[in-house]
Amino acid sequence: MSDLPPPEGVGPDGLDEAPDMTAAELALGVLDGEERAVALRRVLADPDFAREVERWRGHLAPWFDQWPAIKAPDILARIERSLDQAPAAPVASLIAKPRPRSAIWPGVAALSSIAAAALLIVLVTRPLAPLSPPQPAPSVAPLAPTLVASITPEGKGTPVTAVYDKTAGTIRLTEASLTSADHSAELWVIPADGTPHSLGVLRTRGATALTLRPENRQRIAAGAVLAVTVEPVGGSPTGLPTGPVVAKGILSRV
Repeated sequence: MSDLPPPEGVGPDGLDEAPDMTAAELALGVLDGEERAVALRRVLADPDFAREVERWRGHLAPWFDQWPAIKAPDILARIERSLDQAPAAPVASLIAKPRPRSAIWPGVAALSSIAAAALLIVLVTRPLAPLSPPQPAPSVAPLAPTLVASITPEGKGTPVTAVYDKTAGTIRLTEASLTSADHSAELWVIPADGTPHSLGVLRTRGATALTLRPENRQRIAAGAVLAVTVEPVGGSPTGLPTGPVVAKGILSRV
C-alpha cells in the first residue's frame, strides 16, 4: 500500500472522488496541440486549476526522479537496414520473390500506446510511493513556479487576482474597478528594498495582460508586494506613485 498521501480530491481508498483529468494529464506531459494550449490558458485564468496542476507535478515528481532518461536503442536504423537487404534468391532465378512486410512497426506502436495508457491510469487512480529517496534528475528541466496574488482594495470592492507567467514574462489580472473614468489605475511591484516600480496601467474594462520589461521580471518573486495607485490618465508622469494606494497584495507560489 502506498505511503504517499493522495492529492486533494482523492479518497482514502486511492480512487478519485472528483478527478480533474486535465490537470493530471498536463502535469504528466501527455497533452499536446490545442489541448495543451487550452490547459495552459486555464492555468493562467483559474488559480484553483493552477494549484491542482502543481499538486500533481509534486505528486508525480518522485516517479520522474526514479526513472532517469535513457537513450532509446537505434531500432529505426536496424529496421531500415533489414528493409534495404534484398532477399536471397538462386542465381538461375529470373523472377525476384516479393519482400515480406515487416511486422515490427505495428508491434512497436501497439506496445507504446498500451504502455502510455497503463501508466496514466496507474498514476491518476493510485499514485505509488518511491522505493528509494528521490534523486535529482539532471535531464529534467525544473518547472517554473506559478506566482499569484490577491490584490485587495483598501475599502470595499472585489479583490483582483494577478497571475505571473515566468516563462512568457507576462502578468495577467482580472477586471479591476479601482478608480473613476477620469483617472488611471497603475500597477506597481515593491520588492524587498521597498522601492516601487511601475508594471503598467490597468484597463478600465475587462482583464489586463502586461508584458514586463526584463528588469521588472527580476523583481517579481514570492514575497514581493503588488500595489495599485490612482494616477492621471495614462499613468504617473514622474515614474513614481503620485496618487493614493487603493489596493495591494503579496505574491506567493502555488
